[in-house]
Amino acid sequence: MPLRPVISLTTDFGLHDPFVGIMKGVIAGICPSAHVIDITHGVKAFDVLDGALAIWQARRYFPAETIHTIVVDPGVGSSRRPVLCRMGDAWFIAPDNGVLTLVEREVRRRGGWEVSHRAIENSQYMLPAQSNTFHGRDIFAPAAAHLAAQIERGSVAADTFGREIENLIQLPVPEPIHNPDGSIEGVILKSDRFGNLLTNMSAADLPNDLANFSLELGTLRVTRFCRFYAEAEPGEIFAIVGSAGLLEIAMNRGSAEQQTGISAGTKFSMVPNETMLQLKNRNVIPSGA
Repeated sequence: MPLRPVISLTTDFGLHDPFVGIMKGVIAGICPSAHVIDITHGVKAFDVLDGALAIWQARRYFPAETIHTIVVDPGVGSSRRPVLCRMGDAWFIAPDNGVLTLVEREVRRRGGWEVSHRAIENSQYMLPAQSNTFHGRDIFAPAAAHLAAQIERGSVAADTFGREIENLIQLPVPEPIHNPDGSIEGVILKSDRFGNLLTNMSAADLPNDLANFSLELGTLRVTRFCRFYAEAEPGEIFAIVGSAGLLEIAMNRGSAEQQTGISAGTKFSMVPNETMLQLKNRNVIPSGA
């Protein structure tokens, strides 16, 4: 029985304009059997890191051989390359602008998985004419559809899309820094629609005794770690490991982003409470902190 191909779409197009529908129309014209699934079209406009986080968070829940098509492309029409990548058990079609940074980082860490990249150069896998402003329609959607047709036939020929390339552009997404004194330095990566502040710390980065640590973000100190949002009092700022597996700073029934004024790029520290006490005793920090 032939495999029904799956194509996911992640873009910053929104739903007001017809761009998403046009991409789906192109796919349907080339591979009508493909099952097209929208991950999100609400990526912040031109925000490549936001797109990288979206596909990193979502792709693990899709079946093997899914073709993930990501169009967050502020460099459309420039010399940036459209690429076809094999990472783990899935395919990725995207601009080479760093949007695949987090997926590739995770796949390489796991080890034993295939990682390969190709430039999309074969005009047979594009629409006959390409504009300088809508490669989602003219290059990415048709490439995904042609790959889906190959998967359905059971004969994938990735080498026909273009030449192999060694490295993709990488976003400078920092890793948590573990200091000798037990503190951990991190950074806020994004806020979601609820105003939760997602950090670059995963559950594996956190100490086992969280009750003995505090988060320091400028003048804000967070001492409460919760298992679920409703465990905190309404309006309370707290920390939690969210569904993405990342540490979040959240507010029960409110927006931590709006309440604190903290946004993406803000650095913070997770500090042992005993260290905080020592600093207070030495008058390094105000007693009210």
